[in-house]
Amino acid sequence: MSSSTSLTEPTPGGHALELRDVTVRFGSTLAVDAVTTTIPAGAIVGLLGRNGAGKSTLLRTLAAHRRPSDGTVRVAGEDPYEHERLMADLCLVRHDGDFNLDVSVADSIAIAAALRPHWDGATLDRLMERFRLQSNRTKVGALSLGQRAALAVSIGIATRSPVTMFDEPHLGLDAPSRYAFYDELLATYIAMPRTIIVSTHLIDEVASLLEHVLIIDRGALLVHEPADELRTRGLELTGPSAAVDEITGGMAVLSSRTLGPTTSAVVFGEDHGDLQDRAAAAGVEVGPIPLQDLFVAMTSQESVR
Repeated sequence: MSSSTSLTEPTPGGHALELRDVTVRFGSTLAVDAVTTTIPAGAIVGLLGRNGAGKSTLLRTLAAHRRPSDGTVRVAGEDPYEHERLMADLCLVRHDGDFNLDVSVADSIAIAAALRPHWDGATLDRLMERFRLQSNRTKVGALSLGQRAALAVSIGIATRSPVTMFDEPHLGLDAPSRYAFYDELLATYIAMPRTIIVSTHLIDEVASLLEHVLIIDRGALLVHEPADELRTRGLELTGPSAAVDEITGGMAVLSSRTLGPTTSAVVFGEDHGDLQDRAAAAGVEVGPIPLQDLFVAMTSQESVR
């Protein structure tokens, strides 16, 4: 089966998303805690958080799959709930695709194509070939977990939705398939910029793709910054313990490890001033910290101060 028809062109650059005091509760459980931020149009955004941090709930709220308990969500300045046009522009892709397992692969693709006004069948055909999938009468339930995950991300990319969200897309994909997904996501984004949000634990794998980063912990938004700015704000200092303690005094220290006479500390701040000069004079090494390590330090329950 080939679905090569593109019904309409998506909005160039996608849509901006605005959240104001968005809170989601499940009974006494606070899943999302008063999140206020604006996700810019036309960017690849990483949504990072530990298991249970509220990532999936936040994505479901952004996709208008559920209303927040409190607060407001706006897509392109409008309320997306029960808004047929905007709802069609929002695509949330879970790793399992939320497929009806009794429906065939071909019919699952046809359903997606019918619901998505910006559908690109040529892209879908290329992805199916790359992931070694076939659009046939095989029921989705007969596919392996990896095949279902590959089908889900293929359909998600092919929707060309102005806002496309991937919730833990790496689950079920082996390493070659994950990197194929990253390649295809970037290629289609370059060809048609739109708003893409990726929730993942494999931060090192996607770090180079991300233009903005949101970090949430226990439902609360810790950080939302351009990825390049975030990287410059985190540094690791390693050297004699006394010297490291003196230099980091008064700074935001996210984590600290001491082994014998040596301490390594991760600091985070707006302006590191003359830190490099003071560290060099004290025999302390200063270096950048990978985004994954910065995320771990920021969400660690053992954060120092």
